[in-house]
Amino acid sequence: MTEPAPASASPAPLSRAFPWVIASLIAVHACMAVTRVAASLWVLREGHGEWAVGVLLSLFAVAPIALSLWAGRLADRHGFHRPVGLGVCMALAGALVAWASLQLWAIALSCLLSGGAVAVAAVAIQREAGLMASGPSELKKVFSWVALGPALSNAIAPVVTGLLIDHAGFRWAFALAVLMPLVAWWIARQVPRHVPVPHAGAARQRPAWALLKQPALRRLLMVNIVLSACWDAHSFVVPVVGHGKGLSASSIGLVLGSFAVAATCVRLAIARWGETLDELRALRWAMGLAMLMLAVYAWLPGTPGLMFGSALLGLALGSVQPMVLSMLHRVTPHDAHGQALGLRMLMVNAATVSMPTGFGLLAAATLKAAPMWLMAVMLGGAQWLARGIRIKP
Repeated sequence: MTEPAPASASPAPLSRAFPWVIASLIAVHACMAVTRVAASLWVLREGHGEWAVGVLLSLFAVAPIALSLWAGRLADRHGFHRPVGLGVCMALAGALVAWASLQLWAIALSCLLSGGAVAVAAVAIQREAGLMASGPSELKKVFSWVALGPALSNAIAPVVTGLLIDHAGFRWAFALAVLMPLVAWWIARQVPRHVPVPHAGAARQRPAWALLKQPALRRLLMVNIVLSACWDAHSFVVPVVGHGKGLSASSIGLVLGSFAVAATCVRLAIARWGETLDELRALRWAMGLAMLMLAVYAWLPGTPGLMFGSALLGLALGSVQPMVLSMLHRVTPHDAHGQALGLRMLMVNAATVSMPTGFGLLAAATLKAAPMWLMAVMLGGAQWLARGIRIKP
C-alpha cells in the first residue's frame, strides 16, 4: 500500500480523479463515524457510564494531535498514496481489533486508531485536492467538496450503524467499520500516481512550526481555532439549553439536525457558485453572523426559534472550512502545503480535546449559555485578527 509514486501524472487526469479523492475521504471518515457511534452505544449497553463515552470520544482527537505534523511532512514528501495507505492500515487494524474482541480496551484502541487514521489520510487528501484546483478562484469550490465529505459520512454512517446494531448486533456494526478502509483503499488506487514537486525536499528541512513566522498563516490559524471552538460550543450548549427549556430529546435532535443541514447546504452552494467569492470578506461576514447568533441564542423561543438560530449558525460556521483551506493554500509555500494542513489539524484537534471540558466548567460555574457568550466575545477579537490577513492575488 505504501510504495512511492513512480511517475508524474498530467493535470487533466488528476482533475478527472477528483471524485475518487473525495470518495476516499468519505470512506476513511465513515470508518471513524461508524466506530464512534458503535463504541458509544456499546459502552452504555455494558453499563460503563457516560464518563466512558466521554473518554472514548476524546480518544478520536488524541491521535491527530500526535500525528498531524508528521502526516503533513509525509504528504509533502510522498504525495497522496503512501499517507492514505498508512491511514487505511490504521483504520483497518482498529476496526479488526474491535470486531474480534468486544472489550473495553479493544474499543478504546479502535477509537484511537480510527481517529489517527483520519488525521493521516485527510491531510494527504486535502493536499491532493488543492493540487487539482486550476487556480485560486477554484480552490473554494474544491474545498467545499472536501468539506462535504465528512458531512456526508456523518449523515449516513450513524443511521446505517444504528440499523445494524438493532437488527444484527454490535459485531456486524464493527464489521462495517472493517469494510470501509478496504473500500477507501480500492478508491484511492483509482487516483493517478504522481511524484511531489521536485523542491519538496525543502519542506522536509523546515520545521512545521517555522511556518508560524508568516503573519498571514499565523492569523488564519488563530481565527480557525476560534471558529472551531464556536462549533464545539454549539454542540455543547444545544442539549444543555434545550433540556433547560424542557425540550424533548427528539426536539433537541431536530435543532442539532438543522445546524448540520444548513452547514451542508452552504458548502454545496460554495461548490456551485464560489468562483467569484472573496474568501476573506466571506469569512468576516460569517464571523459576524455567528457572533450575533451566539450572543442571542439562549433567548430564542422554543424548538422553532432554536432551529432557526442553529440553521443560521450552520450557514455561518459551515462556510468556514472551504474559505480557510483555500486561503491556507494561498498563504503557504507550495512545498509546505502538507505541513500547513497538518499544523491546522493539530491545533483544531487540540481545541476539540480541551474546549468541551472548559465549556462544562464554565456553564456549571455561571450560566448555561455562558460558553456561547464567551465565543461571541472571542469572535470579536478574531475579527481584528482577520483584518490583518494579507493574501496575494
